[in-house]
Amino acid sequence: MAIRRRTFTATVGAIALASATFAVQAQQAPIKVGILHSLSGTMAISETVLKDTALMAIEEINAKGGVMGRKLEPVVVDPASNWPLFAEKARQLITQDKVAVVFGCWTSVSRKSVLPVFEELNSLLFYPVQYEGEELSKNVFYTGAAPNQQAIPAVEYLMSKDGGSAKRFVLLGTDYVYPRTTNKILRAFLKSKGIADADIMEEYTPFGHSDYQSIIAKIKKFSAEGKKTAVISTINGDSNVPFYKELGNQGLKATDVPVVAFSVGEEELRGVDTKPLVGHLAAWNYFMTIKNPANDEFIKKWAAYAKAKGVAGHKDKPLTNDPMEATYIGINMWKQAVEKAKSTDTDKVIAAMAGQTFKAPSGITSKMDEKNHHLHKSVFIGEVRADGQFNVVWKTPGPVVADPWSDFIPENKGKANVPVVAKK
Repeated sequence: MAIRRRTFTATVGAIALASATFAVQAQQAPIKVGILHSLSGTMAISETVLKDTALMAIEEINAKGGVMGRKLEPVVVDPASNWPLFAEKARQLITQDKVAVVFGCWTSVSRKSVLPVFEELNSLLFYPVQYEGEELSKNVFYTGAAPNQQAIPAVEYLMSKDGGSAKRFVLLGTDYVYPRTTNKILRAFLKSKGIADADIMEEYTPFGHSDYQSIIAKIKKFSAEGKKTAVISTINGDSNVPFYKELGNQGLKATDVPVVAFSVGEEELRGVDTKPLVGHLAAWNYFMTIKNPANDEFIKKWAAYAKAKGVAGHKDKPLTNDPMEATYIGINMWKQAVEKAKSTDTDKVIAAMAGQTFKAPSGITSKMDEKNHHLHKSVFIGEVRADGQFNVVWKTPGPVVADPWSDFIPENKGKANVPVVAKK
């Protein structure tokens, strides 16, 4: 009996020791973080650098001790500009790789593809790109701009005296949900300002489209009909390169027909001769040329990282842009929320994200809205320079609170302040 008691006691002790050891190991184990961006296909021109920005932020956080004393371990996948594959890769990250959070997507069609996966599995997505609004999910934090933080201010600028007093508009986009919904909002906004349907031209091209000769010719003809004309571009991905090249080839200058783009920044202009494009516009919440200590530090860190890691295209000419800033803000806010919640549990992190702030490279203190999972963001309009950078020509006095439910879509009446809730 004594022998059996000693054996039992030893077994219990061994189990207790093993349990304690396992608990300690779990507390010290890395926190896995998913990165879901197209590294190939038509969107790689824009998304690849966001993968590298996320890796830089993770490396920086790890160098400072990680999150709750645990290192972050990035898990990178390539959905290859294939929208159904985004959903498949998202499920893989959550169920197989056991990531605590995912940073990713660019196009709205990719975000729409993964959204049911994140809601079904109650996981978190941080989405870093401007979009069309008309969505709120408990499981998504939107660190890019809603339409009232980019599209509407840009068109108001074009209609103003400083912006050229445009009276006719070309709505030109890639054929998917973001451009079509944004242009639905803009068409209603223009109508509210007295612009007739006859003074609005709307054109769409598929992803990867490369021949813009006939479309630029149509724009030139439309603009020659008497009223000051402006182009609002929601072209996405590598189609921007042939579009801007053709703009230059046909001599469509900003003084004649200004183009304001919502998806073209420093990175997309890298492969384009920008000398013929001087004066054309982009609307964002950040530009590399913004001068302040936070941006100086951000650019310096990115340049050092890109050189050390040999980031393609950035080793010798490092560029920063708006979605990079939004990615960087999102990762740092998530870190803060996890530490506040003392947990990576989805619901606890969601609660802790409300009201989080972060000193952004744009120079403002970005705040995550307590109700709608969107950042408060300042709006900037920049003119293309000969070197591919932008001179800021207009900005809002301060951060703009996001309105994901546009007032210019009638069925949205009363939705403006509806808080995010879990779907039943």
